[in-house]
Amino acid sequence: MKNLKILFISDEPVPILWDYFDSTRLEGIDIIISCGDLPPQYLSFLATFFTGPVLYVHGNHDECYVKTPPDGCTCIDGRIYEFDGVRIAGLGGCMKYKKGTFLYTERQMFLRIIRLYCKIFLHKGLDIFVTHAPAYGLNDGEDLPHRGFRCFNYLLQRFHPKYFVHGHMHFSYNYSQKRICEYNNITVINACEQYVLEYQR
Repeated sequence: MKNLKILFISDEPVPILWDYFDSTRLEGIDIIISCGDLPPQYLSFLATFFTGPVLYVHGNHDECYVKTPPDGCTCIDGRIYEFDGVRIAGLGGCMKYKKGTFLYTERQMFLRIIRLYCKIFLHKGLDIFVTHAPAYGLNDGEDLPHRGFRCFNYLLQRFHPKYFVHGHMHFSYNYSQKRICEYNNITVINACEQYVLEYQR
C-alpha cells in the first residue's frame, strides 16, 4: 500500500497555488487539508483543479464561511473523516479574545473535545488531528489570541495520533518558530502557508 501525500495549507494563500497557479504543484498529492483562515475562494479554486478531496476546519477569521462556504470542499470541523484508511479529526477556531463564531473559551473547546471523543471511539482511534489553533505549549504564543488550548494536549495524550497539524501561528510572528516539533512521539506540524506530508502506512 502506497504512502499518502497530503498538502496542508493555512493562514496565507500561496501565490503559486492561486495567483500564479502551477498545476504541477498538485501532482502526486492525494488530499488537501486547510487548517483555516484562508479565503473560501482559494479553497474552491483548488477544488476545481484537484481530483481528490479538499477538507477544512474553520479559522478564527472565517466568519464568511457561514454564508459562503468553499464550493466542492468538505468541512471536518468537529468530525472524523476517513480517507483510504487514515482517520482524520478536525477542530477549528482559536481562543476567545472577542465575540466571534469560531472563537472559544477553554471550557467551550473542552466540550467540543468531549463530543469528538465519542466519534473517535466509534472509529477505533485517530491518525491525524487537524486544528486551527495550536495546543498549549506547542508552537503557541503568550498573548490570549494565540494561546493554545490545554484540552488539545489531553486529546493527544489520550489517543496519541501520529500527527497533530495546526495553523494560526504565522512565521512572521516569530522567525525562530519551528515548523515541526515532537510531543510524546507525536509529530506536531505548523501548516502556515503550506506543508506537504508524506504519510507513511
